[in-house]
Amino acid sequence: MGKRRHKLLLLLCIVLATIIAGCGKSEDGGDSRLVLGFSQIGSESAWRIGNTKDIEDQAAAYGIGLMFENANQKQENQIAAIRRFIAYKVDVIAFSPVVEEGWDNVLKEAKDAGIPVILVDRDINTKEEGLTTCLIGADFYREGVMAAEYLIRKADSLGLTYVNIVEITGTANSTPMRQRQAGFMDTIAGDPRMNVLESVDGDFLKSRGAECMKYFLGKYGDTIDVVFSHNDEMTIGAIPEIEKVNLKPGRDMIIISIDGGQEAIDVLKEGKINCIVECTPKLGKELMETALKLKNGESVAAEIHPVEQVFSDETDVSQIAPRGY
Repeated sequence: MGKRRHKLLLLLCIVLATIIAGCGKSEDGGDSRLVLGFSQIGSESAWRIGNTKDIEDQAAAYGIGLMFENANQKQENQIAAIRRFIAYKVDVIAFSPVVEEGWDNVLKEAKDAGIPVILVDRDINTKEEGLTTCLIGADFYREGVMAAEYLIRKADSLGLTYVNIVEITGTANSTPMRQRQAGFMDTIAGDPRMNVLESVDGDFLKSRGAECMKYFLGKYGDTIDVVFSHNDEMTIGAIPEIEKVNLKPGRDMIIISIDGGQEAIDVLKEGKINCIVECTPKLGKELMETALKLKNGESVAAEIHPVEQVFSDETDVSQIAPRGY
């Protein structure tokens, strides 16, 4: 009886070991774990660093193999990375495009290889339909609208009859730059008080934000009523330049920013920024769930937008919770 029980226990162990080993394998014996190739724009801001961390954390949480490449702000690096993903035969490709144009050839290669492509954070323009499956990211146009709506309310509350605006835009021809500007301009167009003095490309960089603000101050001086900046990094770069000419940001000039990283929220609490429109970098969960659906042959929505809010001096900003990026 003892020998028989021993044989049964041994057989049971073998069966369990086989089942456990099979959990990580596909029916043809290969590794069934999804492999995602992701090309990030760079690490130019707290937002971008937070976005990368969230994607890495969520890939680990979902058990997804992540091939990550940093393009360091160069489109040619992203195109080369996508070609490496194709050669490696990843299951899904995702990338945050530096600019909107110039992707058709490499995306046709991905399509020919049968690899679905997800856009993260930014959109692209292509001549051929069906080169990408979906876009996961903020509604940039809506962000521009919310920034403008705040400005109109602020002008009303201050009783302003004429408002001179300077705009520090993001990288030229990038999706957020185009859509944030369009949303803002379309919204203020119906208000005759609003006058845009000039828009200058700040490339989403703190150093360029400082350079743009120095240029604006040299040209327009204290006639500037509003600074509309397309991201926190440029805003934070601009503020010291305003202070250098003995003007008080947040009081002598209305400062409007987009992103909502911790450093900018702290400056908002100090009163040197008046309004920040949130653009969350935490897109990893949506990316992993969408990639899994694509591997399983399921359909996905063409656009997936997170819910975002506005932080401003209209409310008690001291209660804003830590941002995590």
